[in-house]
Amino acid sequence: MVRNLSVMMAVVAVLAACSPPQQQPQMTPMAGFIVVKEQPVQLTTELPGRTNPTAVSEIRPQVSGIIKARLFTEGSVVKVGQPLYQIDPAPYQAAYDSAAATLTAAKTKATRFAELLKASAIAPQDNDNAQAAYQQARANADAARINLAYTHIVSPINGRIGASSVTEGALVTANQATSLATVSTLDPIYVDIDQSSSELLALERAAQNGQINRGGPLTAEVTLTLDDGSVYPIKGKLQFTDVTVDPTTGTVRLRALFPNPNNFLLPGLYVRATVNQGTDPHGILVPQLAVGRTPKGEPTVLVVDGQNMARLRMIKTARAVDGNWQVVDGLKAGDKVIVQGLQGIRPDMKVNPMPAQTAPAQGGPAPAAQPVPGK
Repeated sequence: MVRNLSVMMAVVAVLAACSPPQQQPQMTPMAGFIVVKEQPVQLTTELPGRTNPTAVSEIRPQVSGIIKARLFTEGSVVKVGQPLYQIDPAPYQAAYDSAAATLTAAKTKATRFAELLKASAIAPQDNDNAQAAYQQARANADAARINLAYTHIVSPINGRIGASSVTEGALVTANQATSLATVSTLDPIYVDIDQSSSELLALERAAQNGQINRGGPLTAEVTLTLDDGSVYPIKGKLQFTDVTVDPTTGTVRLRALFPNPNNFLLPGLYVRATVNQGTDPHGILVPQLAVGRTPKGEPTVLVVDGQNMARLRMIKTARAVDGNWQVVDGLKAGDKVIVQGLQGIRPDMKVNPMPAQTAPAQGGPAPAAQPVPGK
């Protein structure tokens, strides 16, 4: 009897060990969502650029002679009309004095002959010759005066002057190839920006279709990021877009104008320009953390449908805007996009949806949605 009882207990233990364990009921994951809405979206792009002066004047002599004095400090700011060089004026002063004396004599003779002509004391031809000689003498005196003034070289523009290529005692010649110095206007300063022609055409096409409001290209604000990563504190204005495409690079030149009161920006400086290219009046933005990718790299999001099921939605994105993606296709106003709890959610899964701002923490930032392989 005891033996039979032992056998029965052993059989019960074996059956208990072979029976399948009871499955725990799965919890419906919580899904924090945002409701998609249309809103005006500023469309900006960051492009490479170089700084250039708004005006450049290469100082060259207009008469020949010896440099008597250099009248400026290299690297300083100069004003219009400020003296820069003095060429020895002695030979030009002598030429002017001679021309002035000839002019005085010719004027006296012309006046006398005019009076004699009135009294019919001379032939008209003699008076004509005297008047012509007076006009010639006056022109010669003017030319001598201008050449004398050219010995005093002044700045034709406001700006900063560079290094001098000559010193006192150097011989210079009129209209020589080598400039004496260069003056550059740096306030304001240009920033020349290169933009892809294909991107520019896409913007123009979108503007024509009413998808983008350009708002007037000459009023677009531009922000500069310098080579060290710092942001230039003063904003500029877009001036114009070139009418030709560079055949070697396929880019179009844009030019912006920036105030530069302290001459902080120097010509040739490499910068990154953030250009406001217009506004999408019906823009849709989705947080970047909510966007996943298929094996082919196509962007996707998970949305909550009417049955509280997570559905994979293929979308089309355009550009990044402050931590969001601009969505141009695949979503519409009112769609519920899951942005929290994504690490525990898969497509076609039942979820417990709630607005994202009230959703409980899910152990840190949620990763991008994981698409189903093969979809």
